[in-house]
Amino acid sequence: MFLYLTVFFSFLLGAIESQAHHRKFSKKDRSSIRYSFSAKHHSQSTGKSYQGRELAEVMGAAGIPWLDRPQRQKEEDLLQLVESLGLKKSMRVAAIGAGSGVLSLMMAKSVGKTGMVYAVDSQKEMLHAIKSKAKKAGLTQVKPVLGSLKQSGLKAQSIDLALMVDVYHEFSHPYEMMDSIIKSLKIGGRIALVEYRGEDPKVPIKLLHKMTLKQIKKEYSLFKGRLKFSGLYRKLPRQHLVFYTRIN
Repeated sequence: MFLYLTVFFSFLLGAIESQAHHRKFSKKDRSSIRYSFSAKHHSQSTGKSYQGRELAEVMGAAGIPWLDRPQRQKEEDLLQLVESLGLKKSMRVAAIGAGSGVLSLMMAKSVGKTGMVYAVDSQKEMLHAIKSKAKKAGLTQVKPVLGSLKQSGLKAQSIDLALMVDVYHEFSHPYEMMDSIIKSLKIGGRIALVEYRGEDPKVPIKLLHKMTLKQIKKEYSLFKGRLKFSGLYRKLPRQHLVFYTRIN
């Protein structure tokens, strides 16, 4: 029954994505040397590729029930995920692609009233959901931030940790977005990247919504000199948790 529900939600996610805003790329975007485009592409793809990886369509606000599903704790062990981040009181952290705010609210409890969680998303509907949840929970340390497809919307060297959970693979401009995120980190600040394991066929998530560790390291190697690989947490049920630290 559990496997059935998991596969059902995976199918539902695909249906939601198929209705998401399929991007139309500008001439400027198409002229970028960092990306390639193809009219023939995977059904889950935007038609744009980066470092040999087809970019996945974005899940819209219709996917909030998926993000808030009661099975998520068992499937992803969010409590263990947050605990593994090493958060402390008064830290300033960001949830990039915060979605419905599940992780933002959990991190808010870890950093306390003297800390701050910037819940970044490019979809206003997601930010409205986060604001409502934070208000209901009395978490004044959660601040919704409207980002864009290329910019996080965060101030330079302002945060201690940037968390991305199952969102990096959907970035339409991963290089530009990562550049912005790195700039927002304090020197010594960390990135925590969470992605479903692409190496594991038993993980019941659509292909383009998973990433291999090899591909993650390939893409992050473009920021060598600014970031260094600083750890891999292997105990999550279905996902990679990869840490990078800003060194410059």
